[in-house]
Amino acid sequence: MTDLERRLNAFRPDLADQRLRGKVEAGCFVEGMPAYVAVPVADMLFEPAEGAGLDTQLLYGDEVLVFNRSGAFAWVQAVRDFYVGYVALSALGENRPAPTHVVSVPRTFIYPGPDLKRPRRDVLSLGSSVRVVDFVENRGTRYATLGGGAFVIAAHLAPLGDKAEDFVSVAETLLFTPYLWGGASAFGIDCSGLVQLSMRMAGKAVLRDTDMQAGSVGNALDPGQDLAALRRGDLVFWKGHVGIMADREDLVHANGHTMMVSRENIHDAIARIAPLYGQPTCFRRL
Repeated sequence: MTDLERRLNAFRPDLADQRLRGKVEAGCFVEGMPAYVAVPVADMLFEPAEGAGLDTQLLYGDEVLVFNRSGAFAWVQAVRDFYVGYVALSALGENRPAPTHVVSVPRTFIYPGPDLKRPRRDVLSLGSSVRVVDFVENRGTRYATLGGGAFVIAAHLAPLGDKAEDFVSVAETLLFTPYLWGGASAFGIDCSGLVQLSMRMAGKAVLRDTDMQAGSVGNALDPGQDLAALRRGDLVFWKGHVGIMADREDLVHANGHTMMVSRENIHDAIARIAPLYGQPTCFRRL
């Protein structure tokens, strides 16, 4: 019986990642084959079935390792945060173009030409990685050419490796984004997805789920009864929930109460959440 976390390690009774040989029991061990997310957002499901529970999401350009293809689904592990699950085969591509830039605004349109008046072809979320092959200017607006007849507003991209100075500011750009259980994009996001995506843009890699973050992000705090000791950037955890302190009074969090990313007074949030899920379980600071 293994104690490895199934969400972060690819193993099941019939098949496992060859890197886990000797650590788990499986019918066979295979090497993960590289692929990448070739759609704006790919749902990662708990089971290979339409309507299965949404665990998380992957963004355009994200790398994955594919361990199995069966029917319409692939069993994969995300390279970025190690999460394991099932994604639609149609969402994946091979021979990933080496990315040069990342989307640095909540959302940006893909146009079929360097002209904002043309009908948009698609839309990408904050955090998506793309390869820019050229830049072109039209009527005073600069566009990044992605190849294949795809263009985005150049000002909506940042060079790969650039980091936001303050992850809380990133989270604040996502205010009013709809709440989505398992969501990890600027189209819909949950509480731990907001933490992960915001920190990702600031160059801080963190795990995906609330329980994982509560045990690994930064250092534990003990503010006791004095919540005024909290400061901007501190994380407040409840059982199954997390929020980001915007200052000493307010919390930014994706929540099922407002069904969007909201700013809420910390005392009000604690009082509202307590009858359902109890008091905060821990506080952490980067």
